[in-house]
Amino acid sequence: MRTRGSTLTLLPLAVVALLVAGFLALPNLRAVSTEAPHPTVLVLGAAQYAGRPSPAFQRRLDHALGLFQAGRVTRIVVTGGRRQGDPYTEGEVGVAYLQRRGVPPQHLLAETRSRTTIENLRYARAALPPGTPVTLVTDEAHAPRALALARALGMDADVSASPLSAQVSRGYLLREKLALMGYALIGLRL
Repeated sequence: MRTRGSTLTLLPLAVVALLVAGFLALPNLRAVSTEAPHPTVLVLGAAQYAGRPSPAFQRRLDHALGLFQAGRVTRIVVTGGRRQGDPYTEGEVGVAYLQRRGVPPQHLLAETRSRTTIENLRYARAALPPGTPVTLVTDEAHAPRALALARALGMDADVSASPLSAQVSRGYLLREKLALMGYALIGLRL
């Protein structure tokens, strides 16, 4: 038999469970893409395979390339380090990819130490003049979390999201939602 006290104890848990279930059932969150990117774009790393961008990374690089070719940006910072034992960094692979597509080297910068989104942002910020406004280039699912992190770091940032692949995994989408929900519930601790 339940007592009044045990029912009151379960009530907050039920409310939290309903909120979590409702959040997870929502369509994927999207950060609003800017119509006018800052002159500096920061391409957040994804993966590279033996010196070639992964499909997700290539979509981000192609999006930044399109902004550059349209005359909307003047500097592209490509972020991402290397896995242990890998001879290539994401930053170097991304810069080489963009150079082969006609972006002059003086418009490119590779950040090559980072392994996480927060490190992408921190190390890129350190490589730029203080206070440089940036437009983040990442995919639609990652954009809300990346933008929240950039703003928590005090960066003047907006986002221009590349489209998601039709084959994007549900696990990736769920991870991004859960991370954003965690930030909302416990706050960003940077």
